[in-house]
Amino acid sequence: MHDLIDRSAENPADRRRFLKSATAAGLGMIGVSVAGSAATAASASAQDANSISDSAILNFALNLEYLEGEFYSFAVHGHGLPGNLTHGTGQRGPVIGGRAVPFKSRSIRQFAAEIAHDEFDHVRFLHAALGSAAVARPTINIQQSFTAVAIAAGLIKPGQTFDVYANENNFLQGAFIFEDVGVTAFKGAAPLISNKTFLSAAAGMLAVEAYHAATIRSVLFDRHLARQANAISAARDSLDGPSDDDQGITINGRANIVPADSNSVAFGRIPGRVLNVVYLTPNKASRGGFYPDGVNGQIHTSS
Repeated sequence: MHDLIDRSAENPADRRRFLKSATAAGLGMIGVSVAGSAATAASASAQDANSISDSAILNFALNLEYLEGEFYSFAVHGHGLPGNLTHGTGQRGPVIGGRAVPFKSRSIRQFAAEIAHDEFDHVRFLHAALGSAAVARPTINIQQSFTAVAIAAGLIKPGQTFDVYANENNFLQGAFIFEDVGVTAFKGAAPLISNKTFLSAAAGMLAVEAYHAATIRSVLFDRHLARQANAISAARDSLDGPSDDDQGITINGRANIVPADSNSVAFGRIPGRVLNVVYLTPNKASRGGFYPDGVNGQIHTSS
């Protein structure tokens, strides 16, 4: 297996052979240690661990892909992911909430269907690549969690309910929460991945998530939902530490489809900060928000 990993980064042909072999062999058996960077040390410290393996990073990504996969699958198909893609190590939990969105716009329906297909493929790929080391889908709450976000963002008042599946505009606002987090999560995890083949796969998924995010941000802007999106962005920013990196879809009244710094480089979140957002807390926690029982795997505690 180690020989396979050594060869996998040599050339495109070997890389393709590796990815095809990953289903049977299971990447999780590798446990390649990651060390030597400040980002790795900070993340490891946040997780009370001395090192983080590549498989742990991929499993962290799988937890996030479960959430996105379930969200979009329900929106488009009216049901969640198939059971054969949600088993694995750790406690397998249910999905709370979820139903089909009554789409009115042909284009929005098609966008949602394409994104749902992509997220399904991400779950399938990571689940197969990790093999027996893949974590199970944790308990996912896509019902009360959106209400909590909407209240925090000031979109609704305490005591009211935000039904993310009620209409297209609510669905798009819910998608905005996920897509921007997904992009920053892959960007933040990239420096922690040591194997070039794994890094290439993660970069490919980052690109797809960025396409998704840009689509959602563009449609929100076109539908005059900048105020709501910007409020959600501010709520996210209040959870992930003192930095002011998160950006809404407008700045000074002008479109801001690509959230980037002065060099037009997108920002990233280390895994612990990502968990702050999806657990809906600025504090150190191991569960909450969209994951009421926490995520599965080595990386499970927010910063």
